[in-house]
Amino acid sequence: MAKPEKVTLQEAIRLIPDGSTITFGGFTIWRRPMAAVYEMVRQGKQDLHLVEVNGGTHTEVLIGAGCVKIWESCWVGHELYGKLGACLDRFARSGKVIVEDYSHVHMLYRMLAGSMGLPYLPTYASLGTDILNPEYDNLGRFGLRNGSHPKIPKKKYEIVRDIFSGNELIHVPAVNPDWCIVLAQMVGEEGTVRVKGQKYSDVEAIRASEKVIVIAEQIVPEEYLRRDPDLNLVPPYLVDYLVELPWAGHPTGCQGMYEVDGQFIKNFYEKSKTQEMFDSWAQEWIFGVGDHYGYLEKIGVRQLEDLRANQVLGYSTRMRRGSR
Repeated sequence: MAKPEKVTLQEAIRLIPDGSTITFGGFTIWRRPMAAVYEMVRQGKQDLHLVEVNGGTHTEVLIGAGCVKIWESCWVGHELYGKLGACLDRFARSGKVIVEDYSHVHMLYRMLAGSMGLPYLPTYASLGTDILNPEYDNLGRFGLRNGSHPKIPKKKYEIVRDIFSGNELIHVPAVNPDWCIVLAQMVGEEGTVRVKGQKYSDVEAIRASEKVIVIAEQIVPEEYLRRDPDLNLVPPYLVDYLVELPWAGHPTGCQGMYEVDGQFIKNFYEKSKTQEMFDSWAQEWIFGVGDHYGYLEKIGVRQLEDLRANQVLGYSTRMRRGSR
C-alpha cells in the first residue's frame, strides 16, 4: 500500500504551481490549514483557482494577499467574528478576482461528483433563483468556458427534464481540483488519517482532488489507529504528502485540540476592510514572523494554552465564554 511522502510545510507548498486549482478541508473557521495558507502567501503564489464548498478566514487571507484569480463557492466570512468577506468583496468589485456563485448544495454535489468519478450530479437546489441567471455566469462572461481550461466546465449548469418524473432538474458539473490541503488531528506513521469531530466535506474533497497534502497536528503509531478503523477518515493511498505541524489551524479551531481564537479572527476581520490595513496585518503576522514557529512565538504560550482543549472534556476550560 502506497504511503505519503513526509515533507516540511515549505516543501509541500513549493510543490503547488501558480495557477493551480485548489481546495481545502474544514469548514468556515474550523480545522482550516492556516499554516499552509500563510506559507502560500510567503511563497507568493499567484493566479490560484480556489474551488471550495464554503469559504472562511483562509479564503480572505489568500485573496487579500493577491494569490487568487478565480473563486468558486457559495459563501465567505468568519461566522460570529465577522460576517462579511471584506477582501473578496473588495477584489471582486475591482475585477481582480472572478467570482462564480453556486449554492452550498451545488458546491457539495460538485465535489461529490468529482469524488465519484462522475461528470455531474442532479439536484433541485436553487431552481428559480438568480444563481441560474445566465447573466451571472461570470466564467462564461469572461470567455473562460471555451474548453481551453481543463478545470473549468463548458457550462455552469444544465437544466434538464427528469426522464422518470418529468420534473426539471439541474445538472451541476463535477470539480476535480489539482490540490487539496487538509488539517487532521492525527495521522498514522504510514499515512492513515483520523479526524475528530465533524468531518464536513473532507472525504469528498480528498477523493475529488488529484494531489492531497495532509497536515497533521501529530503523527501517531499506525497500530493505534487500526484498533478502531471505523473512526479513520481515509487510508494512506489517498494522501500524497504528509506534514507534521502542531497548531497548524490557528486561528481556526481544531476539535479536541484547541478552540477558535475568536479575538484574533475578529481583529483580522477589522484589519481586512481596506487593502492598506490588510497589507500591514500581513507584514506583521505572515512576513514578519518568518515561519510557523515564529508565528506561534508571537501569539505566545499563554494564549495558546488558554485555547488548548482539555483532553478529557474536548474543549478549553480556560477560555472566557459569552454569557447572557
